[in-house]
Amino acid sequence: MKFMMILLLILLVGAGIAGSFLYMNGDLKIGSENSIDNVDKRSYETPEITTDLQDGSFVKIQFNVVTDSKKAQEEITKREFQIKNLLIKELAAMDKKDFKEGIGDLEKKLQEKMNEVMTEGEVTDVYTIDKILQ
Repeated sequence: MKFMMILLLILLVGAGIAGSFLYMNGDLKIGSENSIDNVDKRSYETPEITTDLQDGSFVKIQFNVVTDSKKAQEEITKREFQIKNLLIKELAAMDKKDFKEGIGDLEKKLQEKMNEVMTEGEVTDVYTIDKILQ
């Protein structure tokens, strides 16, 4: 019985040391990848876009684009003109009902389209942060 307790203690100490070593070397990042500070550093806020929909309605919309790395964030910032173009094209194909009900679909479609032009990393999320339909 004493032997089992000593063996268990050695096992726990060894696991603790191994976990600490991995954490210190950056191989094990507990919750740090998606901390709000890291997400903010990898995010790009699009300019407000005002454009018309297919049915003649007007929208003003803005997004926050989250990337997987700082380099990807820098690239998406440089591609602002392409992002604006993608937004205008996608919105021009929507009508008022699509816009009201399909904002999540629009976010996913924009993410896919942005990833098609990216060369450094990828877009992981697109969030609508402002929208007005007139």
